Amino acid sequence: MNSIKEGNMQHKLLTQKSAGFFFIIISAISFGAMPIFARLAYESNADPLTVLFLRFSIAAAGMFVILFVSKTPFPRGITLFELILLGAIGYVGESLAYFTALTMASAGLVALLLYIYPALVITISAIFLKEHLTTIKIVALFLALSGTALTIQITSGGSIVGILLGIAAAVDYAIYIVLGSRIVRRSGSIGSTTVIIASTAAVFAIIAPIHGLSFPSSALGWIAILAIALISTVLAFTTFFAGLKRIGPTTTSTLSTFEPIVAVGLAAIVLGETITPVQALGGALILTAVIILSRNEMRRDRQKKLQEEVKEYEETEDERATTGVAQSGITTNPIHS
Repeated sequence: MNSIKEGNMQHKLLTQKSAGFFFIIISAISFGAMPIFARLAYESNADPLTVLFLRFSIAAAGMFVILFVSKTPFPRGITLFELILLGAIGYVGESLAYFTALTMASAGLVALLLYIYPALVITISAIFLKEHLTTIKIVALFLALSGTALTIQITSGGSIVGILLGIAAAVDYAIYIVLGSRIVRRSGSIGSTTVIIASTAAVFAIIAPIHGLSFPSSALGWIAILAIALISTVLAFTTFFAGLKRIGPTTTSTLSTFEPIVAVGLAAIVLGETITPVQALGGALILTAVIILSRNEMRRDRQKKLQEEVKEYEETEDERATTGVAQSGITTNPIHS
């Protein structure tokens, strides 16, 4: 009976990990599409702060609808407070540092600096969460970071302040992911996403009007804003936290380097930008890292499942042997003769 229960638990764990990989890839695709949507919004005269304000305001409304329809419990107590801080300080800080850095350094350099966050996540997880680092994970991380460096081409440099802000954005995002991995286990992906997006929207609702709002001047610009809010925020955040809950911060951050591939690919399709051989090589390295991680997790799960099956077989044989001995004892016992 115990073996059956353990087998069912192992099958459930395998399903959760597979779902985790799927959710993070969907999240990476959704986040990766955001630069394309943002470019279309900017071409319609919207500025970054206005885009951020509209993005999180619309997304917050959408998440509350999802929360209500799904009848998901709203986070309470200390968990609610932690999620509010995660959005109002963590994600707002990362967004402001990133978008400010873009005004002081090249987009390629800032993006490259941001994508050092998987290494930071692994370091923080190993030190504070005592997460075990395997050789496979380290190799996959190296391939992913190398691929990112090749995919994001740096056309120019930037000021020291811009570089420091880019690094600050990466550090902020790494801490955000690690803390989020702990909190989301208690509140679930939908509840966590709703509170984080709503608290982020509240902050930008204060900052953006002070700076001055510049709304899109065309229908295409508003469509791009809606896409950013619904695809690159609601869908991206929900699937990100759903995956983070299942596979942990280290694997999540490494798989998230799939985002640059999506961004470069969509830029070529939608905006007509050219993909260079170097970028193609970078994309291949990132895909290799994703495949290595996924195959490693599946192999580990198969090994665990095989071990469970062997254990179940041995326990069954032991039970049969015990039953045989007991029956033999009953047959030869003079009291029962």
